[in-house]
Amino acid sequence: MIRKKLPMPSFFLFLLLSCSAFSENNNIVKTLPLTAPNGKAIAAFAEGCFWCSEHIFESVYGVEEAISGYAGGITENPTYETVNTETTEHAETVYVIYDPTKISYKELCRVFFTSHDPTTKDRQGPDSGSSYRSILFYITENEKLEAESVLKETSQSKRFKSPIVTEIKKLNAFYQAEGYHQDFIRKNPNQSYVVNVSIPRYELFRNTYKGKLKD
Repeated sequence: MIRKKLPMPSFFLFLLLSCSAFSENNNIVKTLPLTAPNGKAIAAFAEGCFWCSEHIFESVYGVEEAISGYAGGITENPTYETVNTETTEHAETVYVIYDPTKISYKELCRVFFTSHDPTTKDRQGPDSGSSYRSILFYITENEKLEAESVLKETSQSKRFKSPIVTEIKKLNAFYQAEGYHQDFIRKNPNQSYVVNVSIPRYELFRNTYKGKLKD
């Protein structure tokens, strides 16, 4: 990712408060199936740093697992490093496995709009670039209609002062991110980015979302 040079103190602050500041080359990515396990359903959402998104979606009743990864781009088998060059067209995305008898895809779309700012193009908090853009993925045509319905519902609610820039895009492939990204917040509760960005975003979601959360 190409960024402007910053004075030294600001540069270090940026490193502490950027989702792209931490990287380890100790894992490979893998493709996940777009068909759900028996009795379950899957969905995918891009809304900025996947560390935050994974933590948020896993707090929602009916969600069984959220997996950090990459989707929406053209490059096969992307890595964290290549996605952050902003040349793959992929966005940091969470793959959500849920119980459709407990929560619907449409309600997950509401979780999506409650858990980030969908009005900032190619940016979420301190993270900038197309890999942090807002995308509502769908698999079936019915999901596309439901995604469009929730987007319209959210726009008409006047919750956001600026226009929503969320893309609605078909999910053609999902690549699970390197292992060190999975459950990042749980494993790194004292990480500077987690403390200063992820947890405040999570708490804001919990205080704003009107649906059912896990205990």
